[in-house]
Amino acid sequence: MRQYVYFIIVALSLFACKNDNDQSDYAYLGGEIINPNNNFIVLSRADQVIDTISLDSHNRFVYKLKNLNPGMYTFRHGSEVQTVFLEPLDSIMFRLNTFDFDESLVYTGEGAKKNNYLINEFLQNEIDEHKIFKLCQLNPEAFEKQIDSIKNNKTEKLNRFKNKYKTSPLFNKIAQSNIDYSYYSSKEIYPFVNYNSNKRNLLKSLPKDFYSYRKNIEYNNELYNTSYLNYNSFLRSSFNNIALEKHLNHSKEDCFNNTSLCYNLDKLNIVDSLVVNTSIKNELLYYFTISFLTKNKNIDNDNVILKSFLNKSTDDKNKEIITNLVHSLNNLKPGGTFPNIDLVNTENGELKIKSVISKPTVIYFWSNKFYDHFKKTHHKASELKIKYPEMHFIAINIDDINLNSWRNTLKRNNFSLRNEYQFEKPEESMNILAVYPITKVFIIDKDNSIVNSNTNMFASNFEEQLLGLLNR
Repeated sequence: MRQYVYFIIVALSLFACKNDNDQSDYAYLGGEIINPNNNFIVLSRADQVIDTISLDSHNRFVYKLKNLNPGMYTFRHGSEVQTVFLEPLDSIMFRLNTFDFDESLVYTGEGAKKNNYLINEFLQNEIDEHKIFKLCQLNPEAFEKQIDSIKNNKTEKLNRFKNKYKTSPLFNKIAQSNIDYSYYSSKEIYPFVNYNSNKRNLLKSLPKDFYSYRKNIEYNNELYNTSYLNYNSFLRSSFNNIALEKHLNHSKEDCFNNTSLCYNLDKLNIVDSLVVNTSIKNELLYYFTISFLTKNKNIDNDNVILKSFLNKSTDDKNKEIITNLVHSLNNLKPGGTFPNIDLVNTENGELKIKSVISKPTVIYFWSNKFYDHFKKTHHKASELKIKYPEMHFIAINIDDINLNSWRNTLKRNNFSLRNEYQFEKPEESMNILAVYPITKVFIIDKDNSIVNSNTNMFASNFEEQLLGLLNR
C-alpha cells in the first residue's frame, strides 16, 4: 500500500511539472495492474491502436497522450477491456485487479470523478438489466412507466453530479446519451423477453408512440459508436426488433423462433439496407452472423447465412473468420471424430486430448473474463460427476495466460487441478473447435466420436443427453 501511495505522489508530481511552453492539448494516464496477465496494456481510440505501453517491474505505467482528442479511450490488458474518458490536462490514475476487473477499477487524480461516475453507471446498468428483464413481463404501459422512472432517476443523478463538479459539455453529452440509449435498448428488447410467444399480437398491443424515438436515431454515427457506451448495444437490439417486425409481415408463423434462417436473413438484409457507415455495418453483420452460427442446430443453414454475409460485408478479416468458422462447424458434426488438439496440464506437461478420453466425456470451457460462468460451470460439473460417475468431465481454460495465474485461479476457488487443461495454442484451438460462446459444451463418446458439438451444461435437457449416451 505504501508503494502505491508513493507511486501516486510521484506520478502526480510528474503531472504537475509542466513546462510553461507546453500546449494544453495533452493528458496523462497511469495505473497499476494487480495479478497481471502479461506485462503491457494496449491503448486505443475508435479501434485504432495508439500505443502498446509496457508495465514496469511493479506492474505500473505512466503515459502522456499528446495532441489529445477529447473523448472515450479504450485500454486492454489480456482479454479484459475497459474505457476511460479523457480531456485536456487530465491526469488520471487507476488501479485494478484482473481477478475482479470491472468491480476493482478505481480512478484517482484530475479527471477521476467523471470516470468513476461512468464506471459506476456501467456497473449499475448490469444490475438494472436483470431488473428490466423481469419488468418485461408487465403489459406495455406498465413496463414503459417503470423504465421511464429508471431513466428519470438516472438523469436526476447526472444533473446533481454536473452541478456539483461543473463538468464539460462533452462529458454531459456522453453521460446523457448513455442513459438515453440504455432506455431505448430496454424498449427494443421488450418483445423478445416478454413471455408472450405470439410476437405478432404483442407488437400490435404496443402503444403507437412506443418507438417514437426511432425517428431521431442515427444508425450511421461512428462517433456515437466509439463514444457512447450503450449505443452499440442499442443498435444490436434495435435491428433485432426491426427485423422481427419485417419477418412477421411475411411469415405465417405465430410462434416466433429467433434462430430461424428466414428471420436471420431478414436481419442481415435490414442492416445492409439501413446502415451506410462501413465500420458500423461490418460490425453488425459480423455480430449477427456469428450469433446465428453459434446457436444454429441445422448445419445445412450455415452455408446459406455465410453466402448472405459474404455478399454484404466488406471486411476481409471478418470474412475470413466467418468462413473458417463455418468450415470448423462442418467438421464438428455429430458422428465425426473430435479434433486431437494439443493441451497443457496443470504441471505444464504437453499432451494430446485423445490421450485423456477413454470413456464418455463432457468437455467444457472457461475464462477469467467470465468469472461467474467459471464458478458456476465448475460447481455444476462437480454435481454431475457425482450423479454420473461413468462420465468423464474435462475443463479447458481458453485464456492465453501463464501457468501460475491459471493454477492460482483454480486454487483460490478451491477447485481441484485434476482434469484441468489449457490449450497449447489458444487461438488455433479456439478456431478448430469453434469455441463461441464460452458456454459451449461438447459431449464425446468413448471412441472419441462427437455426440453433440454445441450443447450447454445448463440446458434443461442436458442430463437427458448424458443418459442417452450412457444408455446406448
